[in-house]
Amino acid sequence: MAITHAPVASSEGAIDRELGAELERDFLANPKNRLARNAVTRVSVDEVALNYDVATAMDHTFSHRIDNWTVTAQKASGRCWLFAGTNTLRVGAKQVMGIKEFEFSQNYLFFWDKFERANYFLEGIIETLERDLDDRTVAFLLSRPIGDGGQWNMFANLVRKHGLVPKAVMPETESSSNSRRLNTVVNTKLRQGAMAIRRLHADGARIEALRASKRETLAAVFRILCIHHGTPPERFVWEWTDRQGEFHRDPETTPLEFAAKYVTIPIDDYVCLVNDPRNATGRTYTVEYLGNVVGGEIVKYLNVEMDLMKSIAQRMVMDGEPVWFGCDTGKMLRRDLGIWDRDLFDYATVYDTDFTLSKEERLLSHETAMNHALVFTGVDVVDGAPTRWRVENSWGPDNADKGFYTMNDSWFGEHMFEIAAPQGLLPPDLQRALELPPIILPAWDPMGSLAR
Repeated sequence: MAITHAPVASSEGAIDRELGAELERDFLANPKNRLARNAVTRVSVDEVALNYDVATAMDHTFSHRIDNWTVTAQKASGRCWLFAGTNTLRVGAKQVMGIKEFEFSQNYLFFWDKFERANYFLEGIIETLERDLDDRTVAFLLSRPIGDGGQWNMFANLVRKHGLVPKAVMPETESSSNSRRLNTVVNTKLRQGAMAIRRLHADGARIEALRASKRETLAAVFRILCIHHGTPPERFVWEWTDRQGEFHRDPETTPLEFAAKYVTIPIDDYVCLVNDPRNATGRTYTVEYLGNVVGGEIVKYLNVEMDLMKSIAQRMVMDGEPVWFGCDTGKMLRRDLGIWDRDLFDYATVYDTDFTLSKEERLLSHETAMNHALVFTGVDVVDGAPTRWRVENSWGPDNADKGFYTMNDSWFGEHMFEIAAPQGLLPPDLQRALELPPIILPAWDPMGSLAR
């Protein structure tokens, strides 16, 4: 790759030799700085900055709550979007079966997502064969061929094509719960496959030869996935006992038949609503090379105002429907207490400096991005407006309210990015906007970060 400019050689912007001494004198002259130093060098800054008033005032009761089940655990994996998706669907499945506890197999969907995404990646390599290896898009594709993350549209693609199975039919494995090593192995194989395809193309091979090479790589990936995840079932028998103690047995069924019987929400009618202040509202967007199933539904967002996103989420929960959503989960979070609040930590006072980036500026400067998917299962409404939200996480039951967290509505406005909702809840003009061809954002755009 050609170097377009040399490293900075001018000393004009160098730190003056006396600056450090001057800043140290200023620091020590302020007793508040010394007190902050004494505290933060002994305990976590979050312990020092925790806003006592916010932490103690948070109420964990809700005027509307639909959950009465145990939370799930994604463990050491990035499958939050799959857990949030299956947690959204299991509510209706439990009602149909008449049971309190039930989980769809996340491992089953994880297997097919990895396989489908391997094919999606290799097709991307074929599409970009005319570009140099150091082209930004090619480099981005090769930097991480597959990962654990995903989006609602990608979840829906898997359910439509591969169906669902109960967790007992394809249970967790070491690698589904701890995916780092598997990802490393698969990504190595996919990069090898990508380079083989590029070499064939450079030698003048026809598309048939490129796809034959792709098939060899996919065969190896499928074998690796079976070794790590187990083999996905083609048919199975499902048996259970309901709340009244009555035994049930479904005849032998396929995953697609099982999904058709027990998925009660109209996932084909669901659309992704985002709040992205960088871009115009009332328009659809997609991210280049963001997806998993070739020929499946693309990842498409409709950008809406935050107040509309809140009102739709509130209406769904009040109607008894859980809400899949994506956010920047690490901001202003106290995990043991299970609290998200915009003002939870007073870092400005501790450091004697302000932190004033707007949501738009945080996106533009890479300070924030969607990085976690969860489910709303409750909302507290006062005078028609939400004050706080109950959140089903997939981090297990050891923190918060047995794994259920509380989000202050102030946090929703700052750090929420996306919900999946029926398009019928949108006003007519925005339903029409869904038909517009989406504006394509680059592959590295932060709106694609949840899938990475």
